[in-house]
Amino acid sequence: MAEAHTAASIRHPLGSRQEARSISLALQGGGSFGAFTWGVLDRLLEEEHLLFDAVSGASAGAVNAVLLASGLAESGRMGARKRLQRFWHRASEAAPRIQPGIAAAIATRILSPYQFNPFNLNPLRTLLANEINFDVLRNNPSLRLLIGATRVRDGKMHVFQEKDLTIDVILASACLPVIHHAVSIDGETYWDGGYSANPPLIPLVARSRASEILIVQIMPTAGADMPTTASEIAKRMEQITFNSSLLRDMDALAAMTKLAEAEVQGSRLLQRLQKLRLHHVSAETEYPLLSQASALNLDRHFLFQLRDAGRVAADRWLSSSSELQFLDPFRNEGPESSDGQRPSAQAQLVTSPFSVRVKRLWQLSQAKLAKLLSRS
Repeated sequence: MAEAHTAASIRHPLGSRQEARSISLALQGGGSFGAFTWGVLDRLLEEEHLLFDAVSGASAGAVNAVLLASGLAESGRMGARKRLQRFWHRASEAAPRIQPGIAAAIATRILSPYQFNPFNLNPLRTLLANEINFDVLRNNPSLRLLIGATRVRDGKMHVFQEKDLTIDVILASACLPVIHHAVSIDGETYWDGGYSANPPLIPLVARSRASEILIVQIMPTAGADMPTTASEIAKRMEQITFNSSLLRDMDALAAMTKLAEAEVQGSRLLQRLQKLRLHHVSAETEYPLLSQASALNLDRHFLFQLRDAGRVAADRWLSSSSELQFLDPFRNEGPESSDGQRPSAQAQLVTSPFSVRVKRLWQLSQAKLAKLLSRS
């Protein structure tokens, strides 16, 4: 019998009990680095009264999102943990068939996937078909899902919601164009969501009924040494590209939240932004050598190391749940005063050139966010 996904309390690190806690999750994509997210989710699922309101994801984040949602819907928390474990075990076992390897890596610089993979073979389709009942996901009102993909014709983000979910949607979200054919859905073609929304963060804020959002970041932000070889340059370009949308959205949300604090009109949009609390766990914090690793590496030992690192990160977050401190757009703005202190955020709101740009962003974003909120 499936476990009831209901609230009571959450285990406190000191052993006392607190009221039920609802959070939403933003799961970044990044190939095999997604095993870190597996570990984070595995640890969170042990907290029986920690509720999941909405989950967004791109690429590997999208895969983890639907594994979590389908497991919870069909078999409860333990079922979700087993489903995540089974998928990543099978991905490791299928590694020789999934990993392009050195020969294919060379081929992608010369041939397109339409040439070296003319029949569009994608083992991920079989893995997903064995694990996910998409009919259940489409008809599950308890967990909202937002899956990001990149529209090929204009490069814009497209967010698929739970009612839209199919295997093709997940394959589109995880479609690296140098390895796989573009995925066609309703006449549109899509590539990996990591190029435009990794993961969809602002749409998640719009749909989330929870005021707390935990961002699980798996792509390294800090590079090692200056890349000089072709493979090193390609790897670093991928890391920068797949992080850019997340970093942009995090700064935009921080800026909008700061400005919302100064507003007096109690619109639904302002109320949501004023209550928003962003939290963050990062794979590179727990696995410092991640920037040197390959996101195509599906070696079991590597995946299990990342899983364990994810569990450690989640455990640390559960113990502290500290707010994301660096999400402050005014953190390095403005000169220090005579007493060595920087001006307050409110003072910098008036004087900082950056704040002028942010105000414009805020004005442009209000209508977009309001439109998203009206649909939620």
